[in-house]
Amino acid sequence: MNTNPAQDTARGRILIDLFLSLDGVAQGPGGTDEDTSGGFRFSGWQAGYPSPGTGPQVEAGMHGLDALLLGRRTYDIFASYWPLHTEGESGDIGNLFNRVPKYVASRNADIALDWAGSTRVGGNLAAEVAELRATHREVHVIGSLDLVHTLLAEGLFDELNLWVYPLLLGAGKKVFDDGALPAVLRLLEPAVTDDAGVTFLRYGRTERVPEVGTFG
Repeated sequence: MNTNPAQDTARGRILIDLFLSLDGVAQGPGGTDEDTSGGFRFSGWQAGYPSPGTGPQVEAGMHGLDALLLGRRTYDIFASYWPLHTEGESGDIGNLFNRVPKYVASRNADIALDWAGSTRVGGNLAAEVAELRATHREVHVIGSLDLVHTLLAEGLFDELNLWVYPLLLGAGKKVFDDGALPAVLRLLEPAVTDDAGVTFLRYGRTERVPEVGTFG
């Protein structure tokens, strides 16, 4: 049995890409008005801590991307930004995101999805993820923390890409809550830390669960 779905070339993969603090907070990294829910006062924390290594790593990771799976909040942010950024330094990513299909996880069947190539999912996420794997080679989930919690709880991912910033935010929505499905992850390549102290960790999910024992 293949215990590392991230290496299974017979089906497409679901990759989760997240920026988080050292204490696990992934809420609102990109802008001051991105997510202030719950009184979170550090929305925009990533923008305030430049990392020379993160941009090239993110771009390198996009080479195989042929679909996006996004939560509604992240979708709205992307839909208002990327159609207007198809040239210059971020033009390659903008053109890629505009070109590929976008799947938006929402229980609201009446949501307006005006970004070209957008489709709602969420009626039966497990079945829909299976269909995405059958249709696409590499589906990326970027941000979308509420959706990530669901994917982690149901084991519906193959690879977890984490950029860990040397910050303690003290409060905010965390990546791993009490609902995550117990699983053993495999480090797919050595950790890389840039000059700003941001560490990139790339994990593949396996079918193993944590084992317990007693020392001695």
